[in-house]
Amino acid sequence: MSSYMRDKLPRPTDAELEILTVLWRLGPATVRGVYEAISRRRSAQYSTVLKFLQIMTEKGLVRRDEKQRAHIYEAARPREWTQQQLAHDLLERAFGGSAKALMVGALSSRKSSPAELAELRRLLEEYEKVKK
Repeated sequence: MSSYMRDKLPRPTDAELEILTVLWRLGPATVRGVYEAISRRRSAQYSTVLKFLQIMTEKGLVRRDEKQRAHIYEAARPREWTQQQLAHDLLERAFGGSAKALMVGALSSRKSSPAELAELRRLLEEYEKVKK
């Protein structure tokens, strides 16, 4: 079994990814902190955020520190790790494992700025150097 499969956590749902994004931005936070961050952007219920965090703890997506009265939640993995996992999953499911098809799909989905394209070129060159 590859290390990717060994380390794989369940793929987060859209709602779970929203919560993970908040935790990555804030760092460890209480349910209230996550709820307040989400409710600034859209209508949300405290009890729903709590339930999602409980489910995400069971799935291993977040860790809960129960030492204090108000439990503190934090993402179990860094943003980059989760993004790699999601990209790998999308690459396999939607693009038949073709990085080229994924890149073309991403670039054709919206107009990229010249600066963004230059950064992509730089990253590809850097990646080529590392792989040699």
